[in-house]
Amino acid sequence: MAAQPTASGIVTDEAGERHIPESRRADGSTRKAIKIRPGYRPPEDVEVYKNRTAETFRNRGKGPVPGAEGLTKDDNKAAASQSSAAANKNAKRREARKKAKAAEDEQGEAAAAAAAPNAKEAKEEEEADPEAEKEKKLRTLKKKLRQAKELKEKKETGGALLPEQIAKVIKINELIRELDALGFDAEGEPKAEGAAAETTTASS
Repeated sequence: MAAQPTASGIVTDEAGERHIPESRRADGSTRKAIKIRPGYRPPEDVEVYKNRTAETFRNRGKGPVPGAEGLTKDDNKAAASQSSAAANKNAKRREARKKAKAAEDEQGEAAAAAAAPNAKEAKEEEEADPEAEKEKKLRTLKKKLRQAKELKEKKETGGALLPEQIAKVIKINELIRELDALGFDAEGEPKAEGAAAETTTASS
């Protein structure tokens, strides 16, 4: 019994001879049988090597998920339910984060709104209280004058002073004049009314 013909139509007979059997053309003429020499293999009969990895890569995205063929319908349903449960959980978390952020923003705005009037009131109080401003200036002047006098004593006892320290000593008279304008003597003590009047007359 002759073997099945190959892709190119070659048939191997019982004697082991290979040939393409006689055939009839469409116009009715006869095509003679062709004998195939031993060892010849036409391109149609050459098996193409298939690399499974390359084949899988080329077909990616066309079929189901690799490895999912063995899953049953129940497995697919379970996987789908787990996926939807995870998605719901993530959605809830995102919603909770949004709400927490919105609450924080509201608290921050409320705190800022509450702090704004207090800061404004404090500023208005400072502006409306010249006595507090005068007291603050007096403290600063007394401190500067005390430091300048200490440096002057140091210089008089032979101590060396830095240029900025000498500049402070030079300003002693200026600091005393500023204290006088505020109604205080060179020691930073309030002047008597009579003395203040005499100083004013002398300066005029």
